[in-house]
Amino acid sequence: MEQTKIAQLIDRDAIRDCLYRYCRGIDRADEAALRSAYWPDAHDNHGAYCGPAEGFIEFALGVFKAGPRNIHQITNILIEFISSSEAAVESYFTALQRAPDQDGDVRQTLLCGRYCDLFHKREGEWRIAERTVVYDWIEEQIPPAIVEAERFGPRRPIGAPHPDDPVYRFGKRRIPSRHDSSEASNDTAASAEETEGPDNFAMLQRSRRKTVP
Repeated sequence: MEQTKIAQLIDRDAIRDCLYRYCRGIDRADEAALRSAYWPDAHDNHGAYCGPAEGFIEFALGVFKAGPRNIHQITNILIEFISSSEAAVESYFTALQRAPDQDGDVRQTLLCGRYCDLFHKREGEWRIAERTVVYDWIEEQIPPAIVEAERFGPRRPIGAPHPDDPVYRFGKRRIPSRHDSSEASNDTAASAEETEGPDNFAMLQRSRRKTVP
């Protein structure tokens, strides 16, 4: 019984770590981190997008790599084990998303909701096998008009996409993990040693129509 409890504690920690890698992958446009959160055959029902997780990953990277910074936070993580290799996971998210519209004007949206995930454990590793994003709140906001250099003042450094964000300097010193050899592209795999690793298509879809993951 004690061994079972210890194994579940380790599994819970691995699931949380996967969720946090997802947030880094989205906010830093870090392909290796984002891919390491999903199994290659995963499915994602993500607002305006519903299909293979691979399609979501490609779309999100295309938007967030070139767009302004985004912020995703995860809380209230509830993990319910279905079996030793499956878990139903609900986690609350708050996401501040910004993207330029067709005229180049930045649109800003605050989103709140839940990730409802089915996690699979394969060869000792937990990743998302199926995701449904449930939305509980959406709020259109007016982004600040002043440029960031003036708005942030001496508060530096400012967050940046992978691999320019300061967090990746610390990553170079860490112990390599299995995610360093994830199924990312060759260029990304080379940079994966520097990383670990919804958001909403509500705004992204609007961005495609009028404004521009």
